[in-house]
Amino acid sequence: MPTPVPTPSRQSSRKRLSVFRRIETVTPLLAVPVVIYVIMTWTAGGNHQDGVPAISGMLGAPLLSIPMISGVKWTLSVGSALLFFALVLLSFEIVKATSSKSSAMVNHAASMAVLLFCLVMFLLIANFATATFFLLSMMALMDVLVGVIVSIVSARRDFGVGDGFAG
Repeated sequence: MPTPVPTPSRQSSRKRLSVFRRIETVTPLLAVPVVIYVIMTWTAGGNHQDGVPAISGMLGAPLLSIPMISGVKWTLSVGSALLFFALVLLSFEIVKATSSKSSAMVNHAASMAVLLFCLVMFLLIANFATATFFLLSMMALMDVLVGVIVSIVSARRDFGVGDGFAG
């Protein structure tokens, strides 16, 4: 039975999917919550009062409130939800770091750029001097460190430079 010849529409959808996968592999996922934070700072304004960044009110705004059996209300703030989202993306980044492809090295470099952006913004701009952005910056640092360490360990395993190989 002859193999079916791929139609042009199948080939173009495969190419689009392949391009999307390459972009997803190279792009650091932690850039997404950082971009969301940047957008939030634009909408919050740039003035700070009494040493408190203008974005603090927006980050502390309740997003979700659920009554608990204990009688208290559990409240999820916007800043906490953003941090939870970033933690989920960090776990995906760690899984992506196990790849030994050359695109993983580009991803590590892009993750380093995100970390440098976070550090510069945290030090220089008032709206970025919050605990939420500090924790986003620390997640970016963990992404860089864990990504490089996991890549080195998986490369050692791939090339057989492990225990007892080199005499």
